[in-house]
Amino acid sequence: MAYETTERRAWAVAVVVSAVAIVLIAASSRGGLNVVPPAPEAFLDAIPHINAFLVAVAFVTVLLGWREIRRENVERHARYMAATTALFFVFLALYLVRLASLGVTEFPGSDFVYSYVYLPFLGVHMLLAAVCIPLVLYSVIVAATVPKDDITETAHPRVGRVAVPLWATSFAFGFVVYLMLHHVF
Repeated sequence: MAYETTERRAWAVAVVVSAVAIVLIAASSRGGLNVVPPAPEAFLDAIPHINAFLVAVAFVTVLLGWREIRRENVERHARYMAATTALFFVFLALYLVRLASLGVTEFPGSDFVYSYVYLPFLGVHMLLAAVCIPLVLYSVIVAATVPKDDITETAHPRVGRVAVPLWATSFAFGFVVYLMLHHVF
């Protein structure tokens, strides 16, 4: 394969960045990350709602990107996936700012709903997000470094077929978690 080295580097970067993101999230959720400058309370309160909007738009753009590659429209696919990736990284940055500033949001519903509805949704969302980060980063790096005419020589198409449904499901579950935390209960 002509792009083996590029793909190995893409996987290495994807795994390292994913590990760093997971460590930052874990440290923030435990109050161990005090590097975020203080933000206005109104901004911190708005982040979940901004992030819900970003997730909803990302859900649509990832599905549109998938549709376009199925239609063999590589240019539109690339634009939708780039938009989805940008939306995800803005989401992640805002999520980390809020998490580092305020900690974990407490579930406002009953213990029964918390145990049997909220936690399973949150667990699936978090698991899928953790799995998706390296898959998405690999795909983005390969897409950015391999000529479009040669992309089928890489694992990019196979990884994308796995990443897209997982990413879309993670977005959907994340949106349901948001609704449970901020609107339903």
